[in-house]
Amino acid sequence: MGAKGVRIAANQQELNQFTRHLLKDIQALEKMLENDWFETDQMHIGAEQEICLVDENNKPASKSIQILERLKHPNFTTELAQFNLEANLDPLPFTGECFSKLEAQIHALMGLLKDTAREFDVKCLLTGILPTIRRFDIEMENLTPLDRYYALIEAITRLRGNVYELKIEGIDELNIKQETALIEACNTSFQVHLQVKPSEFVSKYNIAQVIAAPILAVSSNSPMLFGKRLWNETRIALFQQSVDTRATGEHLRYTSPRVTFGNRWLKDSILDLYKEDIMRFRVLLTTDVEEDVMQCIEQKITPKLRALNIHNSTVYRWNRPCYGVSPNGKPHLRIENRILPAGPTIVDEIANAAFWIGLMNGFEDAYPDVTKQFDFDETKANFIRSARVGLSAKFVWAKGQVIGDTDLIQKELLPIAKAGLKKAHILDKDIDKYMDIIENRTRSGMTGSKWILNSYAKLIKETTKEEATNALVSSIMVNQERSEPVHLWRLADIHDNNHWEPYSLLVEEFMTTDIFTVNIGEIPEFAADMMDWQNIRYIPIENEQGELVGLVTSRRLLRYFSNSYKNDSKDGKVVKDLMIEKPITIGPEATVIEAMEIMNRHQVTCLPVVTKNKLIGIITEGNFLDITSSLFRRLAAKKEEQHPKNTPKDRIR
Repeated sequence: MGAKGVRIAANQQELNQFTRHLLKDIQALEKMLENDWFETDQMHIGAEQEICLVDENNKPASKSIQILERLKHPNFTTELAQFNLEANLDPLPFTGECFSKLEAQIHALMGLLKDTAREFDVKCLLTGILPTIRRFDIEMENLTPLDRYYALIEAITRLRGNVYELKIEGIDELNIKQETALIEACNTSFQVHLQVKPSEFVSKYNIAQVIAAPILAVSSNSPMLFGKRLWNETRIALFQQSVDTRATGEHLRYTSPRVTFGNRWLKDSILDLYKEDIMRFRVLLTTDVEEDVMQCIEQKITPKLRALNIHNSTVYRWNRPCYGVSPNGKPHLRIENRILPAGPTIVDEIANAAFWIGLMNGFEDAYPDVTKQFDFDETKANFIRSARVGLSAKFVWAKGQVIGDTDLIQKELLPIAKAGLKKAHILDKDIDKYMDIIENRTRSGMTGSKWILNSYAKLIKETTKEEATNALVSSIMVNQERSEPVHLWRLADIHDNNHWEPYSLLVEEFMTTDIFTVNIGEIPEFAADMMDWQNIRYIPIENEQGELVGLVTSRRLLRYFSNSYKNDSKDGKVVKDLMIEKPITIGPEATVIEAMEIMNRHQVTCLPVVTKNKLIGIITEGNFLDITSSLFRRLAAKKEEQHPKNTPKDRIR
């Protein structure tokens, strides 16, 4: 989506014209492949680094446009949301010290970015999904204001509709209705490119499919979304669902998602992938194409294949085929690995990239034809399994062998990767450095996802969910500055979050979402028992449509039962007769200060949180007590740091 000038076709005629260019691009690519136009001398590697921008409260900061304008650097570009940026790394020959050079380049670019971002009170973070991101952050106002992004969102909406459901289950469960594909912007990745010779493309692409599962398992870094613990690599499920253009139907007809692993082994050529994508997926975006590709072929000029690249940018294979033109004017082919998340540190990312590229270069020596030894459906299932559970999955491997991913990586894949890197004449010190990180991470079991989950489990016992996720981000930031690989990190600590201030909290960040409700026709005894069982003082009342219509308090129930006892009556009343009608409510996007003001103004101690008449949470004085307790504890700790108490020995003196 980096191309400019893309848009939705204004009419069928414009769409047809773009389709003609698309088909001609396929013809031109076929001619170039037949006549050996492609670069085959020195293969290159490259990468794209996606980056989260966060504010002083560790929440998304929509400042990308201002930062880019100040930065004015050709390697940086926009992303879908204004709280993300992308750094495009310069291609490097796949040999020698390419990986350490790649690491140094990312450090240099990140240094420039951090210096500029600091002018806007913004920090930069590498993580697969920002733990503190909120639903409020993915509204359209945070879309990067460029025509191509508006066009992409509108195109997906036209095909899919305005509202669809997002369902992901893990330790917790996420089940929400989503109105825009902007939710995809929650994902940040480290996309790695490997240049491939046309004669080797089919073999290499199939290898990329086979190794996708163990690569994902050992690199997972995205286990949380909206404060819920989901898949070990939640990006996989989120990305597929967020840009899924399929509508729910009543029939069994197969339709492929635009985010796809694929359906079968590649057999003949890269052309098969492009042709399948053109057949399966409707054109989302068009652009003006001035190039006559067939004339370029006749004149021996390398065409840009603009239409093909635009369409390819809207089909999201996890291993994506790419066509490009090298600085020397020759065309080249690449495989783009879209599996890897951003973070936890730059050195972790480079280790992941080196592991993948080493396997890509050495796997065929161990498995000459993967299509004869691996089952495609099992390979695809391995990928989903690793996304769900991370570095503890069992895979169906060659010839049906079942093996744990840790044993597989340590005993088989690391030696293959090292051999593949040696074959490309990568420096021994770089091979040792990056492969040791993979080995130690595997032995300890401490991936980025595992660190986040373990840290969160520790923090949530000490404080609120909001402060726990905030502390996670602070700790990640500190560890990234130290540049230590994740297997060496200590678990996050509440004191890592030195600058936590709850004043800007949104209601959705601290409201209680595990709510017990009763229907308007229920008996008062049921509501009373529920309050007793759950030790709560308020019960929201819903109608048959699930809409909030009232609130019953313990005081009202106590008064009712007291009167019934005194009068020894059975009046047949239901909770509808006792409830507070049209209770004071608040929206999830309001701030904690606004919630306090409403409660003080109306002299209430409970605020149902409502969106479109639907109850999504509740705030009581207990929520504010939790926030106050955390704040006082933090202030006390800060005071202790500034004025440490005398030890008993000091007092004796």
